Amino acid sequence: MRPLVAEIRLAHLRHNYRVLKEMHGQNLLAVVKADAYGHGAVQCAKALDDMADGFAVAFLEEAVTLRENGIKSPILLLEGVFEPHEYALVEQYGLWTVIHQQTQLEDCLAHDWKQPATVWLKMDSGMHRAGFFPHNYAAAYHALQQSPKIGKIVKMTHFACADDAERGMTEMQIDTFDTACEGLGGDSSLANSAAILAYPEARREWGRAGLALYGVSPFAAGAGCFEADLKPVMRVASQVFAERVLQPHEPIGYGASFYTKRSTRVGLVACGYADGYPRNAPTDTPVFINGMRSRLIGRASMDMLTVDLSHVPADSAYEVELFGDSVSINELAQSAGHIPYEILCHIKRMRRVYQA
Repeated sequence: MRPLVAEIRLAHLRHNYRVLKEMHGQNLLAVVKADAYGHGAVQCAKALDDMADGFAVAFLEEAVTLRENGIKSPILLLEGVFEPHEYALVEQYGLWTVIHQQTQLEDCLAHDWKQPATVWLKMDSGMHRAGFFPHNYAAAYHALQQSPKIGKIVKMTHFACADDAERGMTEMQIDTFDTACEGLGGDSSLANSAAILAYPEARREWGRAGLALYGVSPFAAGAGCFEADLKPVMRVASQVFAERVLQPHEPIGYGASFYTKRSTRVGLVACGYADGYPRNAPTDTPVFINGMRSRLIGRASMDMLTVDLSHVPADSAYEVELFGDSVSINELAQSAGHIPYEILCHIKRMRRVYQA
């Protein structure tokens, strides 16, 4: 059996939720969209179902999958619905939904709700991707508030730059949101992972923990998670399944992009870009082999990587951590010119091994 595995440590997931919940201080949604950022939405939701205040997914199909696998906690559709008839399914499966545009609002109010609906009304406070403009927000809120079909309204917005060292944009969005919501009652939700970690003023009645829930820093430099005692949930590991010695000035891999400078022991690792490892990870991208830090040499292939064994003591078996505990995914992402989200969401073709 191919030795490439993604170890999913569910105890770390539960630990991270507790840490973030305590930090945020009030209700916290666990974001499990995109198959829980590559970790497995059903398994992660089951691990958190007895402790999470609710879950957030992108769209209806993701929520239905959770419900049909026994998840009972509240589930929020972050994109809302795409067609008017989907409100019937929102009601059937007992979901909460975001409303971020006028057609969604009108279709929601036109639906024949059997029970008052819980909706999250989204404001565009400056990201300019989705949501009601601040000057239109109160009117949308009151239209929902005055309808007997609507039970609870949660006011929400999303930050564009909370993961950036420059604080001005986020502070402006918080101020815009608060000004536009003045006099409007009910709960609010502002903080994503980065804001939970870095913006206490954004911690309101509901937070939304995404990347940080999986023990990955949302900040470019990888800061924030270690300080908060968050633990990486995913550890991707494989093995060297072939070894050879190359003499000086020999090329390795496609494009002959790397030449040895000295006699070099080269290990062949079962992992490649078809598994989600970034194809453009350059030579010197870190890996961890048998307890020692080493490096990638040559280009990543579809199914294989080549690593430098020159400083690793000879052994009958070499375990290679590609990212997880000793090599953070932030470090891999920075080396490859990616963001951690992108790598995690492209993890595929490797066995997930769930550890309680």
